[in-house]
Amino acid sequence: MAASSATPSALPSSSAADAVAKLAAASVTEVTAGGSSQADDPAEAYEREHVHGVYEAIAPHFSATRYKPWPAVASFLHAQPPGALGLDVGCGNGKYLGVNTDVFMLASDRSPSLIRLARERCGLTRPDAPAAGAVSDLLVADGLSLPFRERAADFAICVAVIHHLSTRQRRQDAIRQLLRCVDAPRGKVLVYVWALEQGTSRRGWDQGGEQDLLVPWVLKAQHQHQQQQQQQQPKKKKEKKSRQRQQDTTSAAKDQAPDEPAAPAAPADGGDVGGQGEGEGEKASAEPSGQAADPVFQRYYHLYRQGELEEDVLAAGGVVVESGYERDNWWVVAANGPATPPGQQQ
Repeated sequence: MAASSATPSALPSSSAADAVAKLAAASVTEVTAGGSSQADDPAEAYEREHVHGVYEAIAPHFSATRYKPWPAVASFLHAQPPGALGLDVGCGNGKYLGVNTDVFMLASDRSPSLIRLARERCGLTRPDAPAAGAVSDLLVADGLSLPFRERAADFAICVAVIHHLSTRQRRQDAIRQLLRCVDAPRGKVLVYVWALEQGTSRRGWDQGGEQDLLVPWVLKAQHQHQQQQQQQQPKKKKEKKSRQRQQDTTSAAKDQAPDEPAAPAAPADGGDVGGQGEGEGEKASAEPSGQAADPVFQRYYHLYRQGELEEDVLAAGGVVVESGYERDNWWVVAANGPATPPGQQQ
């Protein structure tokens, strides 16, 4: 879990290019040598520290900043016919599971804490409460080894997930897993990733810049206190829950990452932080004397350049149905490509 105890006045993203180059080289060496187990895979270990461990640590705070579906994702979900079976791989807190209540959804995430929050959000922890839409279940699963039956789903979504994989081979393998799970040739897969081209955003990342970064997340002390209170007092009065929800929404407004639609302006209070020179939500306040500094967690991201996501779909054996850009994200709708005749298989 990548956390530091010091909270500087500004927290720029830092390059992960050298680490990623070593991971890619190690991956090539392992393939040449006959492969290795997941447990000793350097890329898996890197992601365990800079992705999985971080989300376990920040899950409640992160969930408070993820509440509004992207328009293009919502449109894709609403376009699915009633009774269709869909997958949400990397579902986070489950915010997309109730968008279309006429489809049947199975969802997974690598983070047990986020799955627990998603189950609470969807009503699956209370037998007397209706689930959000036709949600069958949520489970902890690795996106590189999905437990779903081959060709069983009608569609799948994977929003803000694949950019956390540290080598291109792993990103392509993740897309290959998604394609394996949907019907051929009719099944569709929607994939969203952070874009490198963010010249008009507060982050300032753009064409020609670093693509592999460690992006800080500041867990403010008041959020840690709120999380502890929620764990100690699970049964709160409805009015207090309502006030807390409003506070979480307000403090989350400036924490929006490129994969989250913007909320109305509000004072910043921790969360996602971006590049140098940013003025909203990235500057941590000075800590009073004798008080512990807010922990800072470093999440790994690969920022996709224009056209790269489409290249990865083709490399994974898929075809691009459509693609586009939505507020600092590249997205693609993919499907399984035509089957290769036996005599032409490599």
